Order: sequence, then structure tokens, then C-alpha cells
Amino acid sequence: MAKASFFGADTSLRIFIKATSWRVFATCDTILLSYIFTGHISAALKIGLSEVGTKIGLFYLHERFVWGNIRFGRMYAEDKKTVIGEKHYRSILKGVSWRFFGTIDTMLLAFFWTGNYKAAFAIGATEVITKVGLFWLHERFWFSIKWGKVTTAVDKNVGALATPVVVLNNIGQRKAAVV
Repeated sequence: MAKASFFGADTSLRIFIKATSWRVFATCDTILLSYIFTGHISAALKIGLSEVGTKIGLFYLHERFVWGNIRFGRMYAEDKKTVIGEKHYRSILKGVSWRFFGTIDTMLLAFFWTGNYKAAFAIGATEVITKVGLFWLHERFWFSIKWGKVTTAVDKNVGALATPVVVLNNIGQRKAAVV
């Protein structure tokens, strides 16, 4: 048999940790942009820190229930069910769709904390640019990490499922292996 690779769906824990890591990264960007457009560190911190809860919840829903159910941009094995890869354009489209919801949330929070609709709009409009690029980098980074994936061995040369055997990896997580 040709060389096999391991691909699959994400576990809930992986999605939660992925969402949390994105939120830390993105909150730093929001605080910086909020400070630039308001000139007040207290307003920037209120905007950035208050969106932590709203964004983690929104991101989880976006990842699990929206993009978790969309086949577009995924590459599948011969069985048409096992994900063996994702196209770069899928990550870009996920970033754009997430940005729509994320920008509305940020603008509403910025307006709530500052009462200044111009600053809220400026923060949101700038975030569209910075966050799509940062999100794409985050997606590609997480796609390269195998931890937390429900894995199946796939013969990359023919796209067929190999005969998987469940083994434990070094953190006790179940992992498919080819024998």
C-alpha cells in the first residue's frame, strides 16, 4: 500500500481550543484598533475584553454548525465522507463569512462602550481587513495540527480508505493507524 495520511473531522475540544486561541489573537488586534480610533486605552480594553465572550460563542457556532456542515472546498476520499484535505479558498471564505458576523458584533460593542458611531464604524471597517488575513493564517496553522482530529487513514495516491486500526497516541487520544 502507498503512504497513508490521517485526516478527519474536528472534535468538540479541538474546536473549543481553536476558538479560544483565535479569540486571544483577535482580541489583541481589536484592542489595538480600538485604541487607535478612540485614543483611550480604557475604551479599547472595554471593547476588546467584552467581545471575548460574545466572539467565543459566535465562533463556536460558526465553526461547528455552519462550516462543519458545508462540503464546499473540502477534498474527500473515495467514500465521499472522509475529509482528506481542504482548499485554501475554503479558509478564505470561512474568514469572510466569520468577519461578517464578527464585524457587526465589534461595531455594536464599540458603539455601546463609546457612544461614538464613527469610531465604531472605523474600528469595524478596519477589522474587516486585518482580521480576514489573521484568520486565514490561524486556519492554515490549525489545519497543520493533527491533535484533536477524528482521524482515518487514507491512501493519498488513490484517495481510498486504508484499513484503520485504532491506537492511542502520546496523549491518550484515539488515532487510526495502518497496519
